[in-house]
Amino acid sequence: MTDKDRLAVTDRLAYGVGMGVDFTKQTVLVTGASSGIGAEFARRLAARGSDLVLVARREDRLEELAAELRPHGVTVHVVAADLAQPGIGQRLAEEVAGLGVTSLVNNAGFATFGPFHEEDPERLRQEVAVDVNAVVEISRAFIEPLRANGHGFLINVASMAAYQATPWSSVYGATKAFVVSFTEGLWVESRGTGLRVMALSPGATRTEFFEVVGTDEMAGGSRMQTAGEVVATAMRALDRKVTPVGVISGRMNRVMAFAGRHFSSRAMGARVVGRMVRQS
Repeated sequence: MTDKDRLAVTDRLAYGVGMGVDFTKQTVLVTGASSGIGAEFARRLAARGSDLVLVARREDRLEELAAELRPHGVTVHVVAADLAQPGIGQRLAEEVAGLGVTSLVNNAGFATFGPFHEEDPERLRQEVAVDVNAVVEISRAFIEPLRANGHGFLINVASMAAYQATPWSSVYGATKAFVVSFTEGLWVESRGTGLRVMALSPGATRTEFFEVVGTDEMAGGSRMQTAGEVVATAMRALDRKVTPVGVISGRMNRVMAFAGRHFSSRAMGARVVGRMVRQS
């Protein structure tokens, strides 16, 4: 047994794995991998024995992470790319052709915060480009080989913001609602292919996300999870015999999402979230 095999077995025992994904047979492309949830995915996957393709704008950060992960005995490729650019899916597919990507984590994304009528139109365009267009383009560019391989996974990182309107972050909430709906559709379409499709919805998470936003008001005063807690939720789901269509990280977040979907009216839900944000 190689060191890579022993590491995978040890990690599987620690997680109480049943008949989930065989991570030692995966080459996983992770977007937004330079920090936060994306970097944590890379660490957990490398510890499980997966080869990696790390994608983000900051090449120096990706190289640092790659150097950290290679001692696990895995292969790590780095691709610096701006996901806001049109045609990014096809360009990424061409860049990594021959690497045999078997799984995909669409994690990259960012939010804007403030009254919609005051937001910079170009920044909003970039937000939709990264949070929606890139997810669609990259998924389309890779899903055929992923389905053909039949033993990997496709995770789209959504958000708690997907489950109700999010005043002062209206565009972000709408993009994440799209991601959840899009992923649910792919989950049905992929049944019987062996490809596991899942949406991961974190709540407020202590990462650089809020530095980019420029405020933590968007968290609405809720407890922030760590990136490790969020990714552990996804890994437990992949360890199951049947991967669910979506998982929400954190018990209270699951309660809030359920409540958001069962408010007596959509307007009531929007008002509640708006008050939470303004009072934080």
